[in-house]
Amino acid sequence: MFTNKEHTQKGIMSTILGVISLATLAYAVFRSYQNVGDVPRQYGAAAMLVMIYAFVGAALGVVSKTERDKFYLFTYVGIFLNVLALAMISVILYAGAYA
Repeated sequence: MFTNKEHTQKGIMSTILGVISLATLAYAVFRSYQNVGDVPRQYGAAAMLVMIYAFVGAALGVVSKTERDKFYLFTYVGIFLNVLALAMISVILYAGAYA
């Protein structure tokens, strides 16, 4: 029960980037839905930043998994959230290209 383990800083940052990515992507999709598909260029720029944040977050999660004697909860959550954000961007890009 008593241990010297702590959560990895990179895993926590990975989780934070994943939350920011998903929140930004959800906001952009919601606002474009409200505008009936009339999407300004700023939403495209936001989606590009989401991709960058998600790639960096996933990389931080993978790197934080290599640390020893740490808790990996935030590492796994961060990797999951960032891969989910990348999958959502991929679906949006695929739907935009073939719709």
